[in-house]
Amino acid sequence: MAPACSKKRVRALTSNTEPMASATAPVMYWMSRDQRVDDNWALLRACDLARERGAPVVIAFNLLTKYLGAGARQFGFMLRGLRELEAKARAAKATFAMTYGDEPAAAIDALAKKIGAKTIVCDFSPLRDGVRWRKDLAVLSEKRGAHVEECDAHNVVPCWEASDKLEVGARTLRGRLAKRYPEFLKEFPAIPDDLVEYDGPAIDAVKWDDLLAEALKRGEAVPEVTWAIPGETAARAVLDDFVANRMKLYEKRNDPSKPRALSGLSPWLHFGQISAQRCALEAKKAVGKASPAAYDSFFEELVVRRELADNFCYYCPGQKYDEMEGQKYDWAKDTLRAHAGDKRPYIYTLEQLERAQTHDDLWNAAQRELRYGGKMHGFCRMYWAKKILEWTESPEQALKWSIYLNDTYSLDGRDPSGYVGCMWSIVGVHDQGWKEREVFGKIRYMAYDSTKKKFNIPDYIARVNALVKAAKSDFKTGEKSSAANPGLFSIDVSGVKRKADAMA
Repeated sequence: MAPACSKKRVRALTSNTEPMASATAPVMYWMSRDQRVDDNWALLRACDLARERGAPVVIAFNLLTKYLGAGARQFGFMLRGLRELEAKARAAKATFAMTYGDEPAAAIDALAKKIGAKTIVCDFSPLRDGVRWRKDLAVLSEKRGAHVEECDAHNVVPCWEASDKLEVGARTLRGRLAKRYPEFLKEFPAIPDDLVEYDGPAIDAVKWDDLLAEALKRGEAVPEVTWAIPGETAARAVLDDFVANRMKLYEKRNDPSKPRALSGLSPWLHFGQISAQRCALEAKKAVGKASPAAYDSFFEELVVRRELADNFCYYCPGQKYDEMEGQKYDWAKDTLRAHAGDKRPYIYTLEQLERAQTHDDLWNAAQRELRYGGKMHGFCRMYWAKKILEWTESPEQALKWSIYLNDTYSLDGRDPSGYVGCMWSIVGVHDQGWKEREVFGKIRYMAYDSTKKKFNIPDYIARVNALVKAAKSDFKTGEKSSAANPGLFSIDVSGVKRKADAMA
């Protein structure tokens, strides 16, 4: 039987470039970025290798105690999704194992030694920590003659196949991607139903209730949101609702007063609980219910812009994707530094920004949407970040604070798209020079007066006020209702939750 996963999605990280041929040792899949069973090229790669050897598959996930400011909101969403995933893995005859600690490579290596795994497949991530952790695991594995490889299961076209350098912007990457779609944008095969079940050394059961209680207590300053139900089942329900009922509205996505025009998929995409490739395939089938233009716009955001973000984070100078020095082009850095001493119209503290205590009602609404809803409308996010540049003491401070706020409150924080969004707004990444002005220099400017001509700001503020009221009620009572649904979905979220609970 032909392999399910193309070898072009895979790169060896150890000097022994071929997987170890052992008829008994399990193949380990170190899952991190792509937290799903369905439509997962990395898991399919592990299954390919296991079937060649008649070996079992063990899915390992390392739980950090902290990660770049993530709180109960993000850890709760992730853990609840993983709980569902464990049941799906069991149904597919794969074994799920959890390791713990803030040195993931050591924890994964220890588990691999315990179960005798000599071949490890890892998720690809372009972010610094992920790159370092995979290198560390490769070094540890080399010492015991094991093979480690990474598989890009997140992008439609693997990052290194799309380009081997930093791209100027979407206009240069778009064509490169398009040439590779016939090769990579294909239907997924199912997980094989003939995997050998693991019967090696005992793997500790995951104490989900204890893990959730600990994570929610530790991160209680940023509580969970109630509108986004974690896991693969909910993710697929949101996708199905979007392509059936809302993709036809997508051309209005830049109007924050019309939130149903958005896909709303970013939390599930960020945690890998759904594949962008699956979203693209299902959206294509819906052309007819929605216009080709709506599909094209969705595909541009889903594939081209997301994969451009990976390209930037992976190839930018020194992987400084969250610093001014990550901007390769001097025009942007030079113009910001030339205007660093310009008088700002307002100067706000981080606490004032965090609490949405500015003079600008639109900015305050955007920040409150982020803080209480865990998600900010994309158009408002651009305005929000640019005003942080305008109201802080330096571009370095603006970048640091915008990333902090996004990573603290957004469900999809700590993501390449989030870093690139802040870098575009503040440092001109993937943009061009504009008319020079105070503070911004040649960085693109956004003004309140021009923004209010693009959409109904009072309607947006009213929607956010309703969201905040419902969210505060939910946080106070501790109930997990759908009261704080920010108007994105027409799906019956309670029904989705029942389906997800049934999987656990």
